[in-house]
Amino acid sequence: MSDSLVTVAYIAASALFILSLSGLSNQETARRGNLYGIIGMVIALVATAARPDMVGYGMLLGAIVPGAVIGAMLASRVAMTSMPELVAVLHSFVGAAAVLVGFGSYLGPEPKLSALELTIHEVEIFVGVFIGAITFTGSVVAFGKLRGTLSGKPLMLPARHLLNIGMLGGCVFLGWQFLDAGHGATAGASPAGLMPLLIMTAIASVIGVHLVAAIGGADMPVVVSMLNSYSGWAASAAGFMLSNDLLIITGALVGSSGAILSYIMCAAMNRSFISVILGGFGTDGGTPAAGGAKAPQGEVKATSAEETVEALREANSVVIIPGYGMAVAQAQHSLSEVVKILRSKGKNVRFAIHPVAGRLPGHMNVLLAEANVPYDIVLEMDEINDSFPDTDFSWVIGANDIVNPSALDDPSSPIAGMPVLECWKSARCVVMKRSMASGYAGVDNPLFYKPNTEMLFGDAKKVIDEILTKLRA
Repeated sequence: MSDSLVTVAYIAASALFILSLSGLSNQETARRGNLYGIIGMVIALVATAARPDMVGYGMLLGAIVPGAVIGAMLASRVAMTSMPELVAVLHSFVGAAAVLVGFGSYLGPEPKLSALELTIHEVEIFVGVFIGAITFTGSVVAFGKLRGTLSGKPLMLPARHLLNIGMLGGCVFLGWQFLDAGHGATAGASPAGLMPLLIMTAIASVIGVHLVAAIGGADMPVVVSMLNSYSGWAASAAGFMLSNDLLIITGALVGSSGAILSYIMCAAMNRSFISVILGGFGTDGGTPAAGGAKAPQGEVKATSAEETVEALREANSVVIIPGYGMAVAQAQHSLSEVVKILRSKGKNVRFAIHPVAGRLPGHMNVLLAEANVPYDIVLEMDEINDSFPDTDFSWVIGANDIVNPSALDDPSSPIAGMPVLECWKSARCVVMKRSMASGYAGVDNPLFYKPNTEMLFGDAKKVIDEILTKLRA
């Protein structure tokens, strides 16, 4: 394939990636968006393999075929509840790839460039390896936190901010040494800049671990989108190192979209991006956070599946608020059947989705789409919050922090100012939980003690199955 045809293929793939992002912004067009992305990636791979300067097809196939097989097997076996961990692992792969590409570019033959161009190339290598190392180790720590193998509690080291600044300053100094050493090497010896590059990689890896370890469990959805952005910039840096225009464009698309998503998530939590990066918010789920938040006052009223069924039969308007507890219990399919029965009886049933529900942006939307819940009744927080005063029955399933009134009522609460779904304004509210434990932010929830709130304890799947059986009867 000639260079001009490769360029045309890259332009087509870039357009398809842009269409893919556009499609993924809406549930109705998400399938089409995924299809565009798949086609674009196939075109990109074929065009890259068919480049005139391409050699080593055996090595290329040896990488692509096992990778495709392993990826397909993992994707088919991963449950929706484990999707956040899978995304974190995929981000780590991108970071590792950027590091390896950087070292490969530096240790390879010296490119035929002018002095200025060579300096720019070395800056690309250094920055690419730096971003890649942070992305790799940060994603590994995020995977551990999401998986539960690492504590969701933030790691609060003494003078942690000074430690980060010191490590960043050390990397800048090493960058100066790296550029001063030049690219070439004497015969039989390693390039003079290899040692500064190796030391920087180690320090950047520590920065990645420390940055994510210092971020508490409540901010993990933002961390996932933030690492998504990092992985995009790492890929873009790899594109500069390899002089691959498509990789630069693709990385920039992922990096910028991840940054925008991080901003949206931060706005939904009333937190700045800097405050998330600096960390220190959130504790282990189920453990009340220390601080000056007011203790909830009132009496908890428990209810049963039978009483909930009667309330659903009497209500004309129902709003369902899903959370991570629904995902863990895998109750979305049974819930979808309940919704079908209620809608067949002429009831106005809608879902209210908070931007940070679950541990991955869009987690609840994907779960509901998997259960064939109609897209038009799945509404975002801004679309439905004003309708709660006119709602007969609010049904909270496995959610906690996103329906916590203290975010609005208690200035001393750790989540003060965070926009939440105001379900307590409905005529009646039933909250399904396993226990009275706090949410992932470790903050007690006054909603449980509201006079119009009732608690329905138990596994979400079992309880919803029981409700479904009684509704059918």
